[in-house]
Amino acid sequence: MEKELYKHRDVNWLFFNERVLLEAANKSTPPLERLKFLAIFSSNLDEYFKVRISQLRQLKKVNKPLRKKLMLRPNKKLKYILGIIDGQQQRFGEILQDIFEALKGYNIYFPDLDSLTDAQKKYVSEYFVENVQEHCEILEMSGNSKLMDGQLYFLVSYLDESFNFVKIPTDKHHRFIEIPGEGVTYLFLDSMIKMNLERLAPEKQITGSYSIKLSRDAELYLEDDYGDTALVERIYDSLGQRKSGQPTRLLYDSKMPEDLKKVLRSHLNLGKVDLFPGGIFHNFSDFFGFDNPTGNPKLNYEQKESLLHPILSDATDFFSCIAEKDRIVHFPYQRFDSVEKFILTAAKDKYVEHIKITLYRIAKTSILTDALLTALENGKKVTMFIEAKARFDERNNIEWGKIFRKKGAQVFFSVPNIKVHSKIALVERVEKQVLRRYAYIGTGNFNAKTAKLYCDHGLFTAHPQITEDLHQVFSTLERKLIVPKLKQLLVSPYTTRATFLRCIENEIKNRIRGKSASISIKMNSLEDKTMIDALYRASDAGVKIRLLVRGFCCLAPKPKDDTYPKREPIQVTSIVDRYLEHGRIYLFENGGEEKMYIGSADWMARNLDRRIEVLTPILDKEVFKELKHILQLQFKDNTKARIQDAADSNESVRKKTGEETIRSQYAIYDYLQLKLKNETMD
Repeated sequence: MEKELYKHRDVNWLFFNERVLLEAANKSTPPLERLKFLAIFSSNLDEYFKVRISQLRQLKKVNKPLRKKLMLRPNKKLKYILGIIDGQQQRFGEILQDIFEALKGYNIYFPDLDSLTDAQKKYVSEYFVENVQEHCEILEMSGNSKLMDGQLYFLVSYLDESFNFVKIPTDKHHRFIEIPGEGVTYLFLDSMIKMNLERLAPEKQITGSYSIKLSRDAELYLEDDYGDTALVERIYDSLGQRKSGQPTRLLYDSKMPEDLKKVLRSHLNLGKVDLFPGGIFHNFSDFFGFDNPTGNPKLNYEQKESLLHPILSDATDFFSCIAEKDRIVHFPYQRFDSVEKFILTAAKDKYVEHIKITLYRIAKTSILTDALLTALENGKKVTMFIEAKARFDERNNIEWGKIFRKKGAQVFFSVPNIKVHSKIALVERVEKQVLRRYAYIGTGNFNAKTAKLYCDHGLFTAHPQITEDLHQVFSTLERKLIVPKLKQLLVSPYTTRATFLRCIENEIKNRIRGKSASISIKMNSLEDKTMIDALYRASDAGVKIRLLVRGFCCLAPKPKDDTYPKREPIQVTSIVDRYLEHGRIYLFENGGEEKMYIGSADWMARNLDRRIEVLTPILDKEVFKELKHILQLQFKDNTKARIQDAADSNESVRKKTGEETIRSQYAIYDYLQLKLKNETMD
């Protein structure tokens, strides 16, 4: 029964990544964008092995009697997962070749070594000697800790039956090197090195060379039962573990002979299930940096510049603008500079006394961090909550935290046993001797770079109850309060779960009473069984439920059933397009008086119980209408939306006869562009 009710999160995640792969396979997607989708797929899969597969491997260490009692069968599950990945990797190779063929039509070529002319081979050899050879590090086969996580190597075998590794220096050279040829011709750095391997060991005779890449466990396994400073320092000092952690996957050239694979397995202490065959190239995330070499606009998506906000962009008095009414911003459709302007205005405003902000992923350089430094220079109080355990951003976050502390900010790092994942800022300003607070509550990070790629929403408000609630949240983070007293905001781990459960139960009661009842939700991930069970109960009672879940979804939609004659099957779709869907919107019909929340929390146990998350109700009628329209556009998407059904088919949503063609991300842009135009005309 359990298997029918809930999908396994790690298995279902693979079908999210499959949706990325399907977008790369889509011939209507411009060729260089297809390459980027392959890069996203590759990057996603690397992190999956570093984190999720790593956790499944940790379960192997549980003794068998206990594992059976816990109903954990990691080996079986792992084999099933790797079987799915194997099929996806084969499809990946086919798509890559198809894209390379398509690029030929644009005079862009990626030849293999066998097709190089003598003149090209001469150029490649000379280039290698002059620019690459000195950076090719040779490692003897002794001690697996020398192979770095995610680094590309060649395993080279010699006639005397010895072996070594050759590091492919992607940290020193671009992965794709332009060489003379027809149109624009590129050679992989890997191929250049492979062609010249004999120069690295001229005294030996090479019998084979095979590309490999090792993924390692990315978890730090730190206990949190010590103070803020000790925790941060221990995290910082332990970051090197990722380079030498437990191996979780060896990706290798499928042409590698069996005897060499056995040597490699023994050397790296891997099981058969940990070896993964691939092509001659790995690390396709490098295609993120591949620019349009010819400038042909058909190679990429059409340009869409981020729009000005119709009010905030021209506001001469930012605080009065927010005090007048709530303002909503939508990224990447609108510019992130409204958030930067909020902090920069506060930093320079003589009436502002205090700025408080949570930072989950900090950009290495940004206008926002400069604005916070300006605030300190201007004598403002600045209180910051920096998450030291934001996976893969720990080092940068901690270094920024140290800088801000040195400049005089009050910096709090990780709360023991919990992550601060909320996206909130609070400005305290004295106006006519009265303290007035201004808040920003968002669904995405305070990061200008990701704001160009991630679809997110942010609310600016001066609403007294909301800003007082946010003050309570910050006081809790500052450890002045144990539990915040809240009237409007939903805050995990205190009120989010209970409030959402009440909202669902309210819809069930309304449906039983004969009223119209519906739930419409957009989120990144749905995993929590309690929330899923509540949705099942609502569905069985006849509540209409519409879900848009970008990533994994552990809910398995049920068909109509005679046992539950009122059941309304839950509709679940997912959108993968040029931007990454990242916003969280929760809409409940509430007997005709709709309730809507936006914020940082998905419906995963960690977001509801083990993280500081903040969601705000949408109280302003115009903002409510705008967000609801955007949500409805996404539910109507019949161009990029795919169905998440019980069978994980990932079938495309089909346009019905007479139905308008809607590509929601483009429709949202057009909608906001029209609002801007109308506001400008007014």
